[in-house]
Amino acid sequence: MADDSAVDALLSAHALGATVYDTSDTYGLGHSQRLLGRMLAQVPRESVRITCTVGAFKGTGLNAYSSLTLHGQVEQSLENLGVSCLDVLTLHHTDFGPRDRYLEEALETLQALREMGSIKAVGLRGPTRLVANSATACGVGDRESAARFAYLFQRLGPDVICTPFNALIPPPAPETVDGEDDEDIFSFARRHRVTTMICKPLAQGLLTGAYAPGTVFGPGDVRSGITAPVLEAVKEGLQPLRDRFGSAAGDLVHIALRYCLKRCPDSIVLAGFTSSQQVISNYEGLSSELSDEDDDFADSAYGALRRALEVLG
Repeated sequence: MADDSAVDALLSAHALGATVYDTSDTYGLGHSQRLLGRMLAQVPRESVRITCTVGAFKGTGLNAYSSLTLHGQVEQSLENLGVSCLDVLTLHHTDFGPRDRYLEEALETLQALREMGSIKAVGLRGPTRLVANSATACGVGDRESAARFAYLFQRLGPDVICTPFNALIPPPAPETVDGEDDEDIFSFARRHRVTTMICKPLAQGLLTGAYAPGTVFGPGDVRSGITAPVLEAVKEGLQPLRDRFGSAAGDLVHIALRYCLKRCPDSIVLAGFTSSQQVISNYEGLSSELSDEDDDFADSAYGALRRALEVLG
């Protein structure tokens, strides 16, 4: 979308009440941040919160979180945005080098950035479920991910947890495995008094119904792993929702966002947009709650779709 239209869309979101804006130095190699900076120059700085993810690229450094590299990423993001402080700095990944060689250095750098006033809070990416009885609750990869998250949460002491969640991910609900509770990331965050931010609430656009079964995503596209059978299953799985709530993409977006807000009411939901009209449509869809009957219907339809996708692996 044209730069001016992008800035207009950001201004429309602000006018409608959006207060949190998520960005990264990798989005358009800084171009997205500069567009957001144009919007920030036109609104009171205290009316918005900027969350910025760094660490996706280490440049010529040995590690993305070495002191020099981390400082450079923050300083460049501040310059791109035209601001003096980031409200939240989120770490893109948890690779601190062999045997966490750069973890201590990163901790010291993050503290220094706080003291300098360059950042206010630190964000950490987290899994959707934390496994208590990991031997039977999930696979080896999930167990390792949960253990890694628990360790880094203790070391980094983040203020914010950013996690993917949408209707294609089983909803957060405590389960009991051999007498032990399997705590989800949202209840974990509440227990530790940490804010949660939900990313991918529309499952990379799948829940909008925008992709036909024959859609092919180009090399390098983050959606390139979405196969034709998956798209066919999604099309069929969303049909009951179209029949009940409407066939326009906006109708499906409203249901998908409401699904997240209903199950994680104290989370910040990060939803992208491509135009001012889409922003307006998204907000109109949030003006009223789903009835219990409609929510149960959506939950059932999404559950059937999740099961169909599980069959596809």
